[in-house]
Amino acid sequence: MWSAEGLREYLVAVGLAGVAGTPREVSLRRYRLFAARDPRVLIGIDPQGRWGERDLVGLMAQRCGVPADPRCVSGHDVIDPELTVAALDVFAERVRVVAQRGGAVLFGTGHPDRLLGFYAGLADALSAQGCEVLTPAQGHCVDITTRFGLRTHRLDYVRGVGVVREAERECAGCATPVHSHSPLPVRVALGVAAERGGPLPDLVIGDHGWVCGAGQLGFEAIGLADTDDPAPFVGEAEGVVSAVVPLDDGVRSDYYLPLTRYVLNRACLSQ
Repeated sequence: MWSAEGLREYLVAVGLAGVAGTPREVSLRRYRLFAARDPRVLIGIDPQGRWGERDLVGLMAQRCGVPADPRCVSGHDVIDPELTVAALDVFAERVRVVAQRGGAVLFGTGHPDRLLGFYAGLADALSAQGCEVLTPAQGHCVDITTRFGLRTHRLDYVRGVGVVREAERECAGCATPVHSHSPLPVRVALGVAAERGGPLPDLVIGDHGWVCGAGQLGFEAIGLADTDDPAPFVGEAEGVVSAVVPLDDGVRSDYYLPLTRYVLNRACLSQ
């Protein structure tokens, strides 16, 4: 069982917090793109406030612990493990509430190679608690703009967690889920669920476009985000997203599994 102090030490030891793998230059470039309302960085959020680059630096310093000085333009970002643990506690509380209600939950990730196991462990525990883990629109096509142009993807669920696969790769026999920031998969999933009369999720858990897209549509959403993804944190600041956990989303997949155990313990659930 993880204590808060033990988890803070673990986060820094494995690189989930502390000195992050994200270069400062990358984060600042994405803040500038967000300030310019570039949809590739908004990932489903429609900001109500005027978020300039300095505003975003201040927000990310407050929510993640990155340097607050906009003149700091090089090196690596820093994530404060205290903020990560505090956000995990809020995250766990939302999981506890939906578990007590036996509510419906939708999971989805744009980082299947890293974060699938984290979400799948939560999905297993919530299902065992009596929650319905939703898998709407499985097999539906989603056209997503990538750096290679418009590509058709197929919505799928792995251990109850929504992912997308490139249709061309499926035809070629390579069905590995791919990385995506797009909010289109969750919009398709929720749209199909609504058209067919539900059920609709009481809580959406995920990252990237899954959490931002669902929150913008009015669903309660919680998730994980790195320092170069300001959209979920803006969504949280504006009340669109309920909880965002700051952490490095690019480390080894097994490093996230203790976070699953911590959340389930805090939510009074067993894995």
